[in-house]
Amino acid sequence: MKVLAVLYKAGSHAKDEPRMYGCLENELGLREFLESKGHTLVVTDDKEGENSTLDKEIVDAEIVITTPFHPGYITRERIAKAKKLKLCVTAGVGSDHIDLTAANERKIIVAEVTGSNVVSVAEHVVMTILDLVRNFVPAHEQIISGGWDVAAVAKNSFDVEGKVIATIGSGRIGQRVLKRLVPFDPKELLYYDYQALPKEVEEELHCRRVESLEELVAQADIVTVNCPLHESTKGLVNKDLLAKFKPGAWLVNTARGAICVKEDVAAALKSGQLRGYGGDVWFPQPAPGSHPWRDMRNPYGGGNAMTPHISGTSIDAQVRYAEGTKSIIATYLSGSTDYRPQDLIVIDGNYATRAYGNDKKVKA
Repeated sequence: MKVLAVLYKAGSHAKDEPRMYGCLENELGLREFLESKGHTLVVTDDKEGENSTLDKEIVDAEIVITTPFHPGYITRERIAKAKKLKLCVTAGVGSDHIDLTAANERKIIVAEVTGSNVVSVAEHVVMTILDLVRNFVPAHEQIISGGWDVAAVAKNSFDVEGKVIATIGSGRIGQRVLKRLVPFDPKELLYYDYQALPKEVEEELHCRRVESLEELVAQADIVTVNCPLHESTKGLVNKDLLAKFKPGAWLVNTARGAICVKEDVAAALKSGQLRGYGGDVWFPQPAPGSHPWRDMRNPYGGGNAMTPHISGTSIDAQVRYAEGTKSIIATYLSGSTDYRPQDLIVIDGNYATRAYGNDKKVKA
């Protein structure tokens, strides 16, 4: 059978670090494993348009592998012409680039390597919070350009200690973010989610649930987005919600770019309603050069801590999601249904998780 993988091109960087499994050249370490069993592996980074390699090769592929970092969008149209498609694997976490409704209709299994990136993303969130609150980027740019003006940077630099910090979403990543923020001695840690954490977890993380999203952002100095993208969260952070933020708050998003309305975020930063915005997720990806998040600034000329989508693809994370991808495929090839339950998104025409909306009916 054919396995099709859509990965990003790394060029010479793939030789510099052979453990960079998530790239086109290193192929998630799957080629020998698959070819030794008589299967064909096709790897490409060409994913845009009806004449793309993705569109041509998906027609007779039985397994498609994609990543959140260079997503091949597996649309209803692509699923319709992929007559042999039985399994979609996300090498990483986050399968919102797959039309899950269409996958369910065709009884295609969708799985991802749950947990492979949680530490990596949580660390990136904390790093970005520090970058923004301490006004690191303008300070660094000043040094690179040969300048030295302490006052220009210090006037917009603060401490994390004593701040109210809130997470939208308190799943695996949200909880780890809160845990890593406890030693900074914040004034309070808040979370918003459709269900409360167990009391013992709240006590361990020193956090409090706020049932209204509007109340959450109105109380917080720093807000971090750690929820999946689905129908209910697309465009969640828009001009109406941003107007309810504390003036001069910082916002970090390492979840999905489409959760935030790009023009509204850029406008809020320009006006000073947001003091800073940072993260590594965009829509679409790769982001076009004209994307407003590339060069947006606050009134002081800073407040932008954006990176390409790298939070969940550290080398350590790549080792984990490459191993997880191989395990999922090995289970499928064996004819077994003994997948790790937490890896399953849809199976047998049903949702296996509410991660893609608490309105989803999950098969018991």
